[in-house]
Amino acid sequence: MTTQDTAQRPALRSQRLNQITHEPHTKLDALVKAHAPFETQANFARFVVAQYLFQSELVSLYNDVQLTAIVADLPARCRAEAAKADLADLETELPEQVAGAVNNPTKAEALGWLFVSEGSKLGAAFLIKRAVGLGLSETFGARHLAEPAGGRAEGWKSFVKTLDSLAFSAQEEAELDKGAIDAFNRFTVLLEQAYSTAAEPA
Repeated sequence: MTTQDTAQRPALRSQRLNQITHEPHTKLDALVKAHAPFETQANFARFVVAQYLFQSELVSLYNDVQLTAIVADLPARCRAEAAKADLADLETELPEQVAGAVNNPTKAEALGWLFVSEGSKLGAAFLIKRAVGLGLSETFGARHLAEPAGGRAEGWKSFVKTLDSLAFSAQEEAELDKGAIDAFNRFTVLLEQAYSTAAEPA
């Protein structure tokens, strides 16, 4: 299998990122399911805490001048404010920031983080349907899962097309990979943190 994988090295950068993040992505999916965010609104609120923490750490990347020069609509793609509004809807206090946030990454590394953040919007199409079962919607409690303007698929295709077209050095490719893997690992940490504080009074 390993030999076959080596022989079938993905032609596109985005395909490679999907391949190298498969393991942390699978682990994160299993962890989300283990915390059963769609069983109760209280469980879902902890999930939103993790989403808010993650998105708020990426605000500076979504508004970075260098990155906006690459992806023009980047600032509008950020979901930190939507997650913040969801927490208010769910009567959940804003969490304190957790040490270890991404700090001054290289351009390529930052794009790795954004690749993971933007990619999660595709999965949100399924999550929003589950959230509806809790009495939530794209305008109440689950805003951060709402379909982006122009559609999920189009927004993702546009981002990936831009990412795949960039000219990167070998060093930048490595930084991009690191950013994507770090992003999955960071969300995993934030998710654990969000649910570990669930027993504490608000």
